[in-house]
Amino acid sequence: MLTFDTDRQQIKGILDGKELFVFDMDGTIYLGKIPFVYAVEYITELRKHGKKVLFFTNNASHSPDFYMEKLTSLGFAPSREELCTSGDVTCAFLRRFREGKTVYLLGTPELYDHFISYEIDMVNDRSGHPDGRVPDIVITSFDTTLDYEKLKNACEYIRGGAEYLCTHPDFNCPTETGFIPDSGAIAAAVTASTGVTPLFFGKPSRETAEMICEISGTEKENIAVFGDRMYTDIALGRRNGIESVLVLSGETTETDVEAAEEKDRPDILLRSLEDALTIQFSV
Repeated sequence: MLTFDTDRQQIKGILDGKELFVFDMDGTIYLGKIPFVYAVEYITELRKHGKKVLFFTNNASHSPDFYMEKLTSLGFAPSREELCTSGDVTCAFLRRFREGKTVYLLGTPELYDHFISYEIDMVNDRSGHPDGRVPDIVITSFDTTLDYEKLKNACEYIRGGAEYLCTHPDFNCPTETGFIPDSGAIAAAVTASTGVTPLFFGKPSRETAEMICEISGTEKENIAVFGDRMYTDIALGRRNGIESVLVLSGETTETDVEAAEEKDRPDILLRSLEDALTIQFSV
């Protein structure tokens, strides 16, 4: 594992050789509604130097349009081609490998509308009310509109034999005031009730790594992924042959890194994206 304090030149050589820079959002380039100024500067410099950028969030509770507006308002100047969510990966999987299957979604109205835009056959409405059909698949996600009725429905369908999928495995979502329960926490409740563990999408799944390569036209060895979580962002890199860079501006602490097994540690450890900016573009 390379660090800012001891391996700057080696890190610079690695990052300078990459074509695509994939950024987690919350905890990496901003915190809630507060952008990290150095992250805006770093991404601006990457574009100036001909590098490709992709913003990838596991948080599927909002639509891509929401994230486009948010990133724009925070100063990141994204194009639509530079944005992907775990909801995109999940919907793409359904269209490719579960064509014609019906879905019950435990998720926000925004995520429901995103599924509809992919022409997924839903058995519930935006508020989670079922239409009387029994779904082939149950999908859970980060649902800030979660109520007991939705949770009960999802568990009953899974016990009845529905396949169980989940958009992403994050346990907590960082905010300006602390962490709140995320998709992985909701999935853990469903698993505790049903005994069924879902197939997770988003980071660190193989499907996500393949989609990043596909939409960017970039080979894995030419990609670096930046994030603040070892079990999602860093695992995406370590499990799929992509350079992984952990920043300590979000969920993970240096103590967490020290306690992790070598196979789970990042290739590069930085305090924040300010270190990356300094390493690559300092005068």
